[in-house]
Amino acid sequence: MSSFGKVAMVTGAGSGVGRATAVALAGEGYSVVLTGRRPDPLQETVSEMGGGGPATLVVPGDVGRPEAVESLFAQTKERFGRLDLLFNNAGIGAPGVPMEDLTYEQWKAVVDVNLTGVFLCTQQAFKLMKSQTPRGGRIINNGSISATTPRPNSAPYTSTKHAVTGLTKSTALDGRPFDIACGQIDIGNAGTPLTARMAEGVPQADGSIAVEPTIDADHIARAVVYMASLPLDANVLTMTVMATQMPFVGRG
Repeated sequence: MSSFGKVAMVTGAGSGVGRATAVALAGEGYSVVLTGRRPDPLQETVSEMGGGGPATLVVPGDVGRPEAVESLFAQTKERFGRLDLLFNNAGIGAPGVPMEDLTYEQWKAVVDVNLTGVFLCTQQAFKLMKSQTPRGGRIINNGSISATTPRPNSAPYTSTKHAVTGLTKSTALDGRPFDIACGQIDIGNAGTPLTARMAEGVPQADGSIAVEPTIDADHIARAVVYMASLPLDANVLTMTVMATQMPFVGRG
């Protein structure tokens, strides 16, 4: 165990679910590594955590770039000596346009962050978790309910989130011999800047526009804290936390 206690890393920690989770983990006594593309929002998250200090490490960067991820984990190892929890939360979407109107660059940007970024962080986490003492750790991936069911005109986001489910299962299997547990949290309509548009109405599968309910991101953060609290011989493989009345379960 690190002299800093348990150590968690949260990607996409500058807003929304990432920020709420970083704050919740700090409240549970974790040392927290925060990363995201924009430094200022990361510092705002640190302020909500009660301010910086030796138990907080901020590393701005793009998880879709291998060199940025290698630097992120090198700095984590240098500061804390280990990593107990990785929350792969960073994600972006593409414009909600017909598939034929998407550009290659728009597709690639989503794949780079939502899928390649999760892989790169998982790969580095495996290297560290296998070699540290005590060995092992936990990885939690943000799958989104788009890992199960698409929204209209969401091919890049939906494809990457379906792929994250496969990566979660492979990680859970490959981590077994090394005491590395991996699970996935599928989130439906957490109230963040990205879901603010739902108050005005969003496209539905039947072609209509409907207002959708959202839930406080703190509910997601508490679920992540619960998943992280389990001993490494127990694992939540998948969990769905969603707005009860959102149009997800059923047809239409």
